[in-house]
This record gives sequence, C-alpha cells and structure tokens, in this order.
Amino acid sequence: MKRQQETPGAIVEIRIKDLYYCYAQITHLRELAFFDYRSETPLRDFSVLEDAPILFIIKTHKYIITRGIWLKVGKMPIREEVFAPRKKFIRNSHTNTYSLYDVETGEITPCSKEEARGLECTVIWDYGSVEDRIFCHYNGTKCVRHEYLPFDF
Repeated sequence: MKRQQETPGAIVEIRIKDLYYCYAQITHLRELAFFDYRSETPLRDFSVLEDAPILFIIKTHKYIITRGIWLKVGKMPIREEVFAPRKKFIRNSHTNTYSLYDVETGEITPCSKEEARGLECTVIWDYGSVEDRIFCHYNGTKCVRHEYLPFDF
C-alpha cells in the first residue's frame, strides 16, 4: 500500500465492487465530499467533477487515505458549497436523545428527532461501509450496514 498525506483538495479514487470508479475530495476539515459521479474507467480529466453534485460529506477513518486504500489521483480547488455551515446529528443510543453538531465550531446542542431528520449522522465511516453506501445508492437499494441509524439516506 502507498503511504499518503491527507491533503485538502486532493481527489481520491474509490473502486466499487470491480464495477466502476467513484471519486471524493478531501475537504479543509479532513472530511470527504463524495461526488455523485461514476465511471467504468479511471478518470484522467477531473474537470467532469466540477459540475457533479455532491452525494454526501462525511468523516472517514484517517488510515483509509494515509495507508493508500483509496489513492489520491488528482487535486482541484475545494467547492464553495463545502465551506457552507453544516450541521450533523448525534444520537445517544442509551437515552434515545438527539443533538445537533456544528461541523465548523464543534458546538453541540440538544434537538428533537424531527430536527435531526435529513442531516448526516456524526459517525466516522470505514471504507467498506462507504463503498456499500455508494453501491446501494447507484443500485437503488437500502444499505443494510446502516440500519442502526434512525433515518434513511
């Protein structure tokens, strides 16, 4: 495996079940912004990602990048929409309560389940779970790895 640094703006390539390639960008907050784009062959011209919608933005385990599980294959400026204030939710499974988490400031405030609906859950994802999530998205199926989360994606 190739050792790499987490470089904001870097594009990483993700091979999904030997079917297609997907791409994500390392953000300024060490998260990954996944593009709603897939290709049967590896990209050489990353300009097609400039207009691709962002599928989701999540935090993954650091080793996925640093140990080269997903290789850095390019670099682009980080989109303005990634810098927009975002909130995620936290679910306390012991008390079944919810909180909002401000990604930029780290502030946590209590909220209702309804206020959390539609937000991304604050978890650190492993590469297998992310790859399954992407595969299920493109195949229109529910990702069974995420049934513990209270909402559908």
